Amino acid sequence: MDKKVKDYISSQPSPQKEICSKVRKILLATLPEIEEEFKNGVPWYGKFYIAGLKNSVNVGFSITGLDKEELNHFDGAGKYMRHIKIHTVDDIDKEKMKQLFHMVWVKASCYE
Repeated sequence: MDKKVKDYISSQPSPQKEICSKVRKILLATLPEIEEEFKNGVPWYGKFYIAGLKNSVNVGFSITGLDKEELNHFDGAGKYMRHIKIHTVDDIDKEKMKQLFHMVWVKASCYE
């Protein structure tokens, strides 16, 4: 694990720390070839990010190239990135997360 990512996650309060750790684990298991870095103040994975907020965690997804139906899976109105908001560890649907990570990895372009 990237040291800055490790420090970021370990510095989060509960439940954000546990949510970030679980989402990261699902992402890396789903896409083992993905590169992890610390960018823009959060853990970054090419087309994805994980951001601890005051009362939740946002998991960001690149959306360039997704169709309207696929965009319905995400919150926000960003032109390049949208997110899902997670409030508790129990809110994490592992299978849905895996599907979203895979769909975006295959279909979406990175906006950079």
